[in-house]
Order: sequence, then C-alpha cells, then structure tokens
Amino acid sequence: MFQNSRYITRGIQAEIPAFTTIILWEMIETARRETPLDYLQVFRLYPAHEQGVTMQKVIHTQEQPPYQKTLCFPCENPVRAKIFCIDDETHSTMLLADEY
Repeated sequence: MFQNSRYITRGIQAEIPAFTTIILWEMIETARRETPLDYLQVFRLYPAHEQGVTMQKVIHTQEQPPYQKTLCFPCENPVRAKIFCIDDETHSTMLLADEY
C-alpha cells in the first residue's frame, strides 16, 4: 500500500502548505515500517502553541489495524483541516475531507 504514484487534489494544493504535504507522506512511510497499512489514512491538522512557538499539530490515524501517531512541528501558518489519503493499488491520492 502507498508504494505507487502519488497525487494531491486542487484543494490540498490551495490550502495545505507544500512542506506539510511532504510531512504527511513521510508519516505514511513511517507508519508502513510500524504496521500494515489500511487503504485509508486520516490526518487531522490543528494549530498549536508550545512555549510561545506556533506549531502545526498532526494526528495520523487508520482503522485497521488500529494506528495513531501525533506529530507537532514549527509552522508559521498552521491550518485546521481533515485530510484523507486513499490508496487504490494503482495510485495514492491526498484530498481534503470535504472533497471526498
């Protein structure tokens, strides 16, 4: 799973910083090393503040097998979004939840 061509939708391109999308794809790579991947990966993004630093908080989950990982990284303009990554065995697509 998720070892094929990768695509992003116009919504992702318009609303999510490129650096953040790279991190989300890397989180999928990390998950692959830890557990079998489900065809649907879910990311919830929230702005956060830690010790006066603006951060992007990302919660990465999947249903089967259950998996959850949280990551925070410095970000000047954090976003609030729910993102799906779907693998259909020929390609992987990252899209905003409201584009589904």
